[in-house]
Amino acid sequence: MDVFGLLGNPVGHSLSPPMHEAAYAELGLEARYVTFEPAPEALGDAVAGAQALGITGLNVTVPFKRDVLEFVEPDPLAERIGAVNTIEFGGDGPPTGYNTDAIGAVRSLRDHDVSLRGESAVVVGAGGAGRAIAFGLADEGATVTIANRTASKAERLADAIPGATGGGLEILPDVVPRADVLVNATTVGMDEDRSPVPTTALHDNLAVMDAVYSPLETRLLREATTAGATPIDGAWMLLYQGVDALERWTGTEAPVAAMNEALRSHL
Repeated sequence: MDVFGLLGNPVGHSLSPPMHEAAYAELGLEARYVTFEPAPEALGDAVAGAQALGITGLNVTVPFKRDVLEFVEPDPLAERIGAVNTIEFGGDGPPTGYNTDAIGAVRSLRDHDVSLRGESAVVVGAGGAGRAIAFGLADEGATVTIANRTASKAERLADAIPGATGGGLEILPDVVPRADVLVNATTVGMDEDRSPVPTTALHDNLAVMDAVYSPLETRLLREATTAGATPIDGAWMLLYQGVDALERWTGTEAPVAAMNEALRSHL
């Protein structure tokens, strides 16, 4: 039996176990997905222990996505982003680290028929999710603008991405009306009915994705719908980062519909 799992602290809220186990059932795989909650100072021991026990792969969530870089060999994308959320074990050397958050964002947009090559994209937030999404969109050929509460953080991220620009949130009324894609990569909208983007900046030629998945319909997405934009809820990104991880681990095409149904039934 293959064992996969999630490394984080805390992990009790995670929706990954039902999503992945639905995939194993659909594919007829003898596998289990379990959660691990090591103390921060024991992260290296946890990764080494998982490798020693023959665990096939791990997802990684907060607060370990950056710290785990010390214990894996990141692929080029994860190294550029500076964070790992998926580990694949194999052989005697260090495990390989990937960042499927970037791929999850791209596949979510693609699933909604949103093209990126040659398009203008605005990413709100320059934290871990914002970094991954910005690199992912840029690699697909979009011109990326990053807006963040602390402008200097957005500017530093933009400096690492060819052709990108960055600034404070005050640039949103100017850049969003000219954008093709807008992604909220902050937690604004999760705990209160608030949007990080001025309503008047939204328009009907815009695709709007919110990384927040609880609630599924945030204020940003409600206002995007009213403006005639294409709304994409945060569960899609959560789904597709898991899809990509599963496909890496198993070499098998993921049963996306079964994973999506299991995920949304737990939201």
